[in-house]
Amino acid sequence: MKKTKRAKKSRTWVIKQHRDQFFKKAKVLGYRSRASFKLIELNKKFNFIKKNSNLLDIGSTPGGWSQVASKIITNGKIIAVDILPMQNIDNVIFLKSDFLEEKTQDKILTMFNKKTDVIISDMAENTTGNKTIDSIRTNNLCSEVVKFSLKMLTLNGTMVCKLFMGEDFLEVKDLAKKHFKNVEFFKPESSRSESKETYIFCSSLKTL
Repeated sequence: MKKTKRAKKSRTWVIKQHRDQFFKKAKVLGYRSRASFKLIELNKKFNFIKKNSNLLDIGSTPGGWSQVASKIITNGKIIAVDILPMQNIDNVIFLKSDFLEEKTQDKILTMFNKKTDVIISDMAENTTGNKTIDSIRTNNLCSEVVKFSLKMLTLNGTMVCKLFMGEDFLEVKDLAKKHFKNVEFFKPESSRSESKETYIFCSSLKTL
């Protein structure tokens, strides 16, 4: 019975994917995932990725966001990090490591010579089936990205990160507002309507 339910759910997911305009468009344009269009929309709205940007992509696999960045950045450096493997992308340095480990963060700081212009993250925890738990776990990841950006970003730098509307949403918002002059939220059209995900855009670090 359980196998039948799982199989039915899997078939439903496949059908939805093939009906999805962004899934189809990603295939046509050669993007590795439909998530590429989320970053395209975010950059169209906030215009934060420049041709000379130094950019860190956290939780990069399969590489959709790094692909988008690599088409814009021609004179900067792009470093992508994920615990899962990622196929090579031209002009992207991939680091197969756990971002949450201190040694990984130290390595990233060294690779960028301590500062970068842009940090992006579409990272999310594996789902458990419990939406509340999933939101909390992914929003904790977002908080870690915010904290790391305080060490990593230039004063006028930008951070964009996925988070979910949930119980601890305000905690992430308050953390960001404490340290950034500009904090906004945006849900791209390419995000599925039933998804609770949104993206936090933070720019210009506050100084003491």
